[in-house]
Amino acid sequence: MSFERSVFCLSAEKIAELSEDITLHKATKSKYQSFLLAILAGASIAFAFSFYVTAVAALGPNVGKFVGGFCFALGLILVVLLGGELFTSSTLTIVAKVTKQITWRQLFKNWMIVYFGNLVGALFIVLLIMLARSYMNFGTDWGKVVLDTAAHKIHHVYESDGDLKYARGFIEALSLGILCNVMVCVAVWLSWGGKTMSDKILIIILPVAMFVASGYEHSIANMFMIPLGISIHNFAIPEMAVAFDPHYNDLTIFNFIFSNLIPVTIGNVIGGGLIIGWYNWFVSYRMHQNA
Repeated sequence: MSFERSVFCLSAEKIAELSEDITLHKATKSKYQSFLLAILAGASIAFAFSFYVTAVAALGPNVGKFVGGFCFALGLILVVLLGGELFTSSTLTIVAKVTKQITWRQLFKNWMIVYFGNLVGALFIVLLIMLARSYMNFGTDWGKVVLDTAAHKIHHVYESDGDLKYARGFIEALSLGILCNVMVCVAVWLSWGGKTMSDKILIIILPVAMFVASGYEHSIANMFMIPLGISIHNFAIPEMAVAFDPHYNDLTIFNFIFSNLIPVTIGNVIGGGLIIGWYNWFVSYRMHQNA
């Protein structure tokens, strides 16, 4: 598919049309290439979350979270410009499915490869940070920010009282996952319309900063932050006494998976794949064709 060269960005209709080719390409890469690019993306998001933690540790929880949102945008910028495969943006490959270019099997296979590759990349950075003892930065405030953030992320399920607390917690995490990936995939979708590197960088920054500063939930970012919190709680050096506070005893792999990762991942698929991918393609391109 070719488009007339222009100094201007692509229109909404052209981006939606282009999305068919982009998502087909993403979904049909070799599994080895997809996996390696997914490791790159997972590591990029982990580095970005480290940048966010540094901002919060340096500036405090209020201003730090706002500034940290802009710092976190580095992650998606690296993913887009380096060609990484990020699960949250790979949910947009639903476009290739609804246009009947790929099968459900191809779709889910691609998602699984990218998801696992992102996990490997994120955990690799967790290992390096633990070996480097970066959690001791800012007089251990850096590690304290990680612990508090990770603990908050697994406590959605416990924040409501009564018999429906688990269902309410699941819905809360699910909804935060939807909101997050609406913004992530808006950024990626619009970056497809940019003609230059600076176009792509500028359009990514605000949507990402918005979702991070607002406390929305990103499954791949959580693959870094919560395991890092678990690691600090269990393996930090004795000098970081706060890491062993019983307040953080809920930081377990079980709670990470069932109280956060599962509902957030489902929410990310809904927000990115359906609300941005399918909806934008249908409204901007399919309906435009039929008009």
